[in-house]
Formats: sequence, structure tokens, C-alpha cells
Amino acid sequence: MTQFLEGPQGRRIAYNRIEGQGPGVVFLGGFRSDMQGTKALWLEDWARERGRAFLRLDYSGHGESSGAFEEGAIGDWLADAMAAIRGLTEGRQVLVGSSMGGWISLLLARTMPERLAGLVTVAAAPDFTERGYWAGFSTAERAALAERGQVEQPSGYGDPYVITRRLIEDGRDHLVLDQPLPLPFPVRFLQGTGDAEVPMSWALDLLAHASGEDMRLVLVKGADHRFSTPDCLALIGAALEEVLARAA
Repeated sequence: MTQFLEGPQGRRIAYNRIEGQGPGVVFLGGFRSDMQGTKALWLEDWARERGRAFLRLDYSGHGESSGAFEEGAIGDWLADAMAAIRGLTEGRQVLVGSSMGGWISLLLARTMPERLAGLVTVAAAPDFTERGYWAGFSTAERAALAERGQVEQPSGYGDPYVITRRLIEDGRDHLVLDQPLPLPFPVRFLQGTGDAEVPMSWALDLLAHASGEDMRLVLVKGADHRFSTPDCLALIGAALEEVLARAA
């Protein structure tokens, strides 16, 4: 049953939580996704079967949480995730970050490392506002962003995405690949080679850039950005089992 947390600046953050043993697991979804997605629900079942504490949430402007998507930015969604972890979990957590959630999880590792026991990312998209959108904008699109404050970009998931100037500028304040990125706990990066949204090279860049004693990248031939086939979901579960075993 969906519950709500009073989040930063009065934002209402929707979440679902199950009680269980720790370290708990927190699922962080992607850009314009919500906590009702295949991976989030599969992980909740996975955690319930094992008696593991689990939390999934909607950032503001996503799913059932308050606010308009177009008004949000990386810093807002990071603050939402921090408030949920601080207010709804106990002890150290293993984060499972999907796409943008991978970027959010890396920011959480930088800002609250004492609360993290491990990390699993799925098609992580750190710095995507800069490396993806801004780098891919034409001169005309950059001019339109400056003049109108937003541009539309096609989406493979339905309506076009509205990309705002604030999203781009705020993204620059939250980059993780332009400075040291220590990850002092077990880390597993999962990436499909058939991902049309997040290039495989980004996963290799992240592996090369981050520092840590227990870090691996698993590439899945042909897997797409959703990473939600039965085999891919089983890989997420296996990575989570490994991280939890090593975090204990």
C-alpha cells in the first residue's frame, strides 16, 4: 500500500516499504519512471521472500509523488532520495539504482557513505544531462533552451521528454565523473550491450573512473535499457545476493 513522506520543501514523496532484516535494499528508479515498474516490483518480491527490508519510492514529479516532472532536477530528486533513506530506513542500505537512479545512487555514495553497505546499478546513467542531452543538442536546440527555457526530445517510452534549462544547469552542479568517486563497499554495475539509451562506453567509463576494492562490471550481450527479461532480473538478484554477502 502506497504511503507518503513529507519531503524537502513540502514535497509529498510516495513510497512502499516492507520490514525485514538489514542491510535493507532501496530501489532508485530512472528518469520519468516510477516505483510500479517491473524491476521495482520484482525486487520487492525478491526481498519479501528473503525477509529483507526493502524500500521503493517515486521522486517528486514522478508516479504518485507531488509536483510536476518538468519542474524537477537532479538535485531535487537526490534530496527526495536522501529524505526517504534517512526517514524510512535504519542502518546501512544496499542501493539498486536504475538508469538515472544509478546517478542518484552515486551521489548518495558521495554525500552519505556511512549509510551505504553496497551498490548495484542497472544501466547507470551518471551525468546524462551533460553527456547525453547537452552533448547531443544542435546549435538550434541550445539556442531554444536558452531562449525558451526548455526543449522537447523524443522518447522511446511515449510522449516526448521536456528538457529544461534548469535540469541541464542543475545537472552540472551534480556531476560525478569530473571528480574522485570513491565507492568503499561492494559494487556491481550491470549493463546491456544493446542499450540504445545508455552507451556501453559509459559503463566502461564509470568502472575506470570510480575507485573501490570490490567492483565489477557485468555486460549482457544484446540486453536493452529496460534490463527486465527474466534472465536480466535474475542477474540483478544474483548481483544483490553477492553484494549483501560481501557487505555482511
